[in-house]
This record gives sequence, structure tokens and C-alpha cells, in this order.
Amino acid sequence: MSKTQSNGGGNGGGGVAGAGYDVVAEVVATFLMVFVTCGSAALAASDERKVSKLGASVVGGLMVTVMIYAVGHVSGAHMNPAVTLAFASVGHFPWIQVPVYTVAQFTGSILASFALRVMLTPITNLGTTTPTGTDAQALIMEIVVTFSMMFVTSAVATDSKAVGDLAGMAVGSAVCITSIFAGPVSGGSMNPARTIGPALASNEYKSIWVYIVGPIVGTLSGAMCYRFIRSTNEPEDAISSIKFQRVKSIDEHVGVKYPIGTLR
Repeated sequence: MSKTQSNGGGNGGGGVAGAGYDVVAEVVATFLMVFVTCGSAALAASDERKVSKLGASVVGGLMVTVMIYAVGHVSGAHMNPAVTLAFASVGHFPWIQVPVYTVAQFTGSILASFALRVMLTPITNLGTTTPTGTDAQALIMEIVVTFSMMFVTSAVATDSKAVGDLAGMAVGSAVCITSIFAGPVSGGSMNPARTIGPALASNEYKSIWVYIVGPIVGTLSGAMCYRFIRSTNEPEDAISSIKFQRVKSIDEHVGVKYPIGTLR
């Protein structure tokens, strides 16, 4: 779920990045992820006979997996401002594109949340995340589960020695497992965009700071921890994108080598 840093933004200076297709991909991916994840959570909260809470957590992880395979080669399929910030902090994403991606992700989330507001009336809780205990408990939980998710993401998306073809399944599984575990305590957001969009549509802002601070601290620490572990055994040809891992895998079979940052 990361793009390689090159030429100040995107995977190269032209092509898709130049046309802004990566930003559009982030809007669409975040929209679909929030629409399905929060929609199933809203239905589960209103009537578990429609969608179970366990089912809602599984759906969220599956949707992340699907979106990584769908647009990971275009935008990196971050779908999460905290993930984008974390990748930038360890040099796997250009800082100049962080605000653009963040706006795209929040745009997708807000559009999805208000679409749910229209479609799921009279349900008023549109998958918002609020602590079931104290704010401190929810904050610690969000930090821990987001750390776990980001650690796995960093491994499969930035390390050429890690398996690349199953990156989507690895990240989606991490999201699914951590959501199931964190759900009863914090709601298992792990994503500021996933929380703020539904909060705006539901007009529910209780403890919203937890779901901004927690995921940011979790992703930053997760990315930096993996970077530290890998620092003593740095791959000779580091690949910092799910797309580039696929390109490398294909090219190893045909004997073609592409410089990082030249393809899109």
C-alpha cells in the first residue's frame, strides 16, 4: 500500500501521476471502502439479524484486500491518511503528495458517509466509532492495532524480500483480525478518514480525537519499527510499492529490468 518516491511525486513524472489518476483512484477506493465498511457496521448496529458484528469486521478486511488488488498498481491503495503520513515519514512516499492524498481520502470518506445517510434512513448511526470504555483505553487500543496493521503493511509493501503477490491478502487479513479484536473496545477504526466521514454524516463527534491521534501514532511507530528491524539487512534493490513488486516478479521471468520510478 505504498508508492515509490520518485521525482517529487508518483511513480514517475508523467503518465498516470501527471493526469491525477492516482488521486482519483484514492477517492474511489476510499469511497468504496468506507461505504461497505461503515454501511455494514451501521446495519449491524441497527439489527444484527441483517449483518453480524463479526461479519462487519470481516467485510472491512475483505474490502481493503479487494481495493489493494484493484487500484494498488495505480495509487498504492492507501485509503488512510495515517498510512500515507507513515510511508512519507520513512521515505516511501513523497511529502509533496501527502496533502493531495489526504484530501482525496477524506473526500471519498465524506461522500460515502453522506451516501449512506441517504440510503440507510432512518438509521442515524452510520458506522461511527466511539469508545465503549474510557478514552484512554480506546486510544491505547487504536495505537496497538494500527501499529500491527502498519507493521504488516510495511513488510509486504516496502520490502522486496517479503512476498509481494499476496500483499493484498496479508494487509486485508491484518485489518480483519485487528478489527475483530479492537471492535468491542474502540470500534477498530485505524483510520482517521474512516472515522471523520461517518462522524460528519451522523453528527457524532464523541472522543473523535482518539481516532486521529491513535492511528497516526500507531502507523508512524509501526512503519519506523519495521524500518529499524530491516535497517541491518537492507535489500539490495528495495521496492516500495505493491505495483513495483508485481512488476519485478513478472520481469524476473522474462529477463527485463525496469529502473524504479520509470513505470506507472
